[in-house]
Amino acid sequence: MTDKPKFINNNGHKIILASGSPRRQELLKQMGFDFEINLKSIPEIYPEDLKGSEIALYLAKLKASPFLKSLQANEIVITADTVVWHQNRHLSKAADKEEAIAMLKSLSDSWHEVITAVCFSSLKQQKLVHEVTKVKFKKLSENEILHYVKNYQPFDKAGAYGIQEWLGLIGIEEIKGSYTNVVGLPTQSVYNCLSTLLTEE
Repeated sequence: MTDKPKFINNNGHKIILASGSPRRQELLKQMGFDFEINLKSIPEIYPEDLKGSEIALYLAKLKASPFLKSLQANEIVITADTVVWHQNRHLSKAADKEEAIAMLKSLSDSWHEVITAVCFSSLKQQKLVHEVTKVKFKKLSENEILHYVKNYQPFDKAGAYGIQEWLGLIGIEEIKGSYTNVVGLPTQSVYNCLSTLLTEE
């Protein structure tokens, strides 16, 4: 089966996705962009007074910093960060099984916000976009939570769950905003911004 024709033309640019997330990689691929993956680790530490979208924006920009000195004229680096914000608290990636269970118990039968910020860096400029999606879980049973954590081990995901996985399929009652934003990339915002950069640069 051949790939469908691409709508996007990189216009001589090299797009670099600085994310190890297979979900972000797949979403960018599905949008039709040609890109390379390049990972540079940096401690994800942010000022304690930041909240919600401020954290995501700060970290997305911070993740771009190791690339800035070596950027070439035709390169655009994409970095991103997803934050789960619940009851005025940042739920990051769970360190272990117990923390994942505690996070999911707190998310059960309540609304939370998923915020993804994306930073686009080139030699000429740096642009940031972000979206906020509100998500409502049903009242999750303890057995449902234990089954999910044991079998899916969601330790690489903010808030200890993936909306595209079993718990998302059976547990999410309502969503307000972009679904792909919860998966890890607000695709419409990314498409609009990156398409503009490819023609402007």
